[in-house]
Amino acid sequence: MLKRISMALVIFVAATAAAHAQTLQVSQTNRTIEVTVSASASQMADRAVLHIGYILYGPTSKDVYAKASETSNAIAAALQKAGIARDQIQSVSQSVRETQSYENQNLTPEQKAQRQYRAEQTWTVRLPAKDAARILNLAVGAGANNSGAIDWQLSDPNALEAQAAAKALLKGKQIAAAMAKGLAVTLGPLLYASNQAQQRIIYPIMAGGLMQAEAKTEIKPLAINPQRISQSATIHAIFAIQ
Repeated sequence: MLKRISMALVIFVAATAAAHAQTLQVSQTNRTIEVTVSASASQMADRAVLHIGYILYGPTSKDVYAKASETSNAIAAALQKAGIARDQIQSVSQSVRETQSYENQNLTPEQKAQRQYRAEQTWTVRLPAKDAARILNLAVGAGANNSGAIDWQLSDPNALEAQAAAKALLKGKQIAAAMAKGLAVTLGPLLYASNQAQQRIIYPIMAGGLMQAEAKTEIKPLAINPQRISQSATIHAIFAIQ
């Protein structure tokens, strides 16, 4: 009786597997076990997209544009001196506009007169993760007073996905082997597998705070640590049983 129940269970599982692999023929001579397993792998980010920019104010559009031009070129020169290639830098936005009334509502009349116009510019800089703090420090020193956001990335995200898929497949084989043992059969070779990559998750790593300058004329970079990126994968696998 137990043997008939076990066989019915195997046939039911195999029939479900056929929906995922229509080329497989499920029969008394081709019995299978299907498993669906998820696993994840993680790695510290080795690439960074650094966001830098500035916001300036002036009494006239001409005045604020002149200040913006000086600041913009100073930042560009600092990046070039630091060895950042032009193709690593991408302009995101730039504007010169009249300051909105709500932006100046808490200022004195004298302060409002000096903030009638606003200039803003932003860039992204693609670079190795280890250089993010140093380049941010140089940019801020050159006048990038609206900077600091970092998007952490991997130079080879496909490798992390493959690692997660391999872990899921190994886990699936272990589960299938345990199922086969419970059914008093022997697990055979892998017949079919499909991978459904899931969303990458970036786990923040807390920095150690600001580093103190050794001298008044020198400001050291912020203590910035790359973040850990986790990639999940779900494997649908079908194994033969003997």
